[in-house]
Amino acid sequence: MFYKWGQFAYRHRRIIPVVVIAIILLMQVLWGSKLGDRLSQEGWEDPGADSTTAAQVEEEVFGRDNNGDVIVLVSGNINDKTVMAEANRQITALKEQYPEQIDHITSYFEKPNPQLRSADGTKAFAAIGLKGDGEQTLKDYRAIEDALNDITLPEGADVQIAGATAIADALDQGMADDIARAEKIGLIFVAVILLFVFGGVVAAAMPLVVGILSILGSLSALSLLAQVQQVNVFSQSVITLLGLGLAIDYGLFMVSRFREELDQRGDSPEDIEAAVAETTTTAGKTVFFSALMIGVALSGLLMFPQAFLKSVAYGAISAVVLAAIISVAVLPALFSMLGRNIDKFSVRRTNRKARRIENTVWYKIPAWAMRHSKPVIVGVAGALLLLTLPIVGITFGGINESYLPPSNAVRQAQDDFNETFPAYRTDPVKLVVKGADNDQFVDILWQTRSVTGLASPMEKTKSTPDGTFVMAGTLADRNGGEDVVKQLRAIDVPDGVELYVGGTPAMEVESIEALLERLPWMAVYMVLATFLLMAVLFGSMILPVKAVLMNILGIGATLGFLTLVFVDGLGAGVLGFTPGPLMSPVLVLIIAILYGLSTDYEVFLVSRMVEARNKGADTDQAIKYGTAHTGSIITAAALIMIVVAAAFAMSEIVMMKYISYGLIISLALDATLIRLLLVPAIMHELREDNWWAPRWVKRVADSFGEGGDTKKQQQQQLIDAQSHPRTGDIPVGETVLASQHARSGVSADEDTQLIPFDELMRRLNG
Repeated sequence: MFYKWGQFAYRHRRIIPVVVIAIILLMQVLWGSKLGDRLSQEGWEDPGADSTTAAQVEEEVFGRDNNGDVIVLVSGNINDKTVMAEANRQITALKEQYPEQIDHITSYFEKPNPQLRSADGTKAFAAIGLKGDGEQTLKDYRAIEDALNDITLPEGADVQIAGATAIADALDQGMADDIARAEKIGLIFVAVILLFVFGGVVAAAMPLVVGILSILGSLSALSLLAQVQQVNVFSQSVITLLGLGLAIDYGLFMVSRFREELDQRGDSPEDIEAAVAETTTTAGKTVFFSALMIGVALSGLLMFPQAFLKSVAYGAISAVVLAAIISVAVLPALFSMLGRNIDKFSVRRTNRKARRIENTVWYKIPAWAMRHSKPVIVGVAGALLLLTLPIVGITFGGINESYLPPSNAVRQAQDDFNETFPAYRTDPVKLVVKGADNDQFVDILWQTRSVTGLASPMEKTKSTPDGTFVMAGTLADRNGGEDVVKQLRAIDVPDGVELYVGGTPAMEVESIEALLERLPWMAVYMVLATFLLMAVLFGSMILPVKAVLMNILGIGATLGFLTLVFVDGLGAGVLGFTPGPLMSPVLVLIIAILYGLSTDYEVFLVSRMVEARNKGADTDQAIKYGTAHTGSIITAAALIMIVVAAAFAMSEIVMMKYISYGLIISLALDATLIRLLLVPAIMHELREDNWWAPRWVKRVADSFGEGGDTKKQQQQQLIDAQSHPRTGDIPVGETVLASQHARSGVSADEDTQLIPFDELMRRLNG
């Protein structure tokens, strides 16, 4: 299948790139350019949760609760008549200046209310409610933002801007800065790495082409999705991160294999076609299955009800799929046109035939790990488990101003306001009562008086004659929402009365409950689906089991690291964030991404081992061969992904730091300890058991290699290579086949586990 596609790409090499690029550019013009206007700050809530129902009832009956949209906090000599008069004049003028945006203003400076002034008399505030709802709220804020920042008072009085919408704007701006930084800084550093890896401008440009096209296409697809579904603004950063990183990884893998195939062939058109077809059969198949497995892992996010997770899933899957399509469709066509010009415009002299593969570090490391397999397994697995231990202290919370850096002006203003006016915090817990008469409401209100963990008793804020009431209260400790919500849920509700616990604390609790309820099912789904795909790809039932266990070890270590840093606060001052609970939906996202990427590198590595095995190599030879040929590629791919993630690690938004630092530590562990040491050691211990599978699995696996070198042809290549060894420089692609009587410096007499050369030839010929 893949071999035939490679031949098709060669025959239509001038048409395929034009068609694909034209489609992506058309998508960008029609939809991609409009993405910014279609993204939402919403989507964190569970549509079927009580907190969502509470918000809907309150909004339908009373309208949106806009009291905490914008806070103008004045500090200093607020009792000075000049300060009072000037603050009142400028704040009141906002309503006259922006009647379409501002709904109401509750100001201490207009009507001095002691509750709007601090106990020490040094601070007071005005609360501005905006008219719009949903995304219009943010647009209204941005319309008045400059006027808010222009408020100036006489000497001795300072003005700060806080509020829920001001925080949302700061978070949104942080996301936009992240994307701009990744596209500028990330691409530059990635280009430098690719130039170093390939040594030539043309070869280095190929993965960048895949990356740029994938981002344009995936963001256009996201914009199209935003027309029919709520898409959270956070998803844009995640898609840019995954799309750029994975697309370049796939391009790197394809280019490396094409150059390797060229090294074994001549310069005729037939040779170029064969190189393109074989690259597509091997690397193309690997890329296809890798993208499929990552897509499967990300699709597990669809089990969760939050629109945020669904939008990220759809967008990320589109990014991965596009990266694979462009890599498997466009790159073979470009290879066909370039031929040996893929090495053109070299910036450094490279000789890919200069060294025997046995002399490379990528061969020596797994060889060492196999010689010391038992200590390596115990040591590496033990280290990963030790790094996992901090996960026992993990806690969960919701999005708030603490997700902004301590130096952010809006964050500082909100912290100051929360500390000075705890009863007016913008994230109260609410009770929405429906269908209650006055006596029934009083009964419920009286029960709330026994609830502990509130800064002050809950008070009625809104009511209607038909028995709809809203009560609100703030938490004494922001992290104590679970206990308060549990107590409110336990209230004895009279017959015929509906009671819903709402507000941000309730939404956070429900998100955690959804995590605990659905995460095991997501895990089962991801494991089963990727297991089956790997079984088909590898032709083995044992290798997928090993891969899943490696993924679990890597993810556990990463989550332990994230807990140690972001919850316990290790290095928080240096990294510029405030430690606190992890946001549960983001944690789910991290798990899906890490599982997908871990599977990605496993596929890259083991597929090459399987290829060597199918050419007649024994288990240890296959391990060394596969690692030697892919070790440098996996390392380069991991380094590229780390660079892209590092661009997002500079984000002001803590959520993005979760993902970026999680990726960095996960990739570092995966590309070193796991793939170069642990995997070779475990496979060495398993020996021939690695390749066990029922016959039907073997048949399905073989079907994906049809049209290229068949197993018999590959074995004949092995015989020919052994019978007619080359002298001088040995091509990388043949070095594992050119193993003489002494393999890796050890003869069959020295190592009884090795098959004697004559016996190996007899088996192959037989």
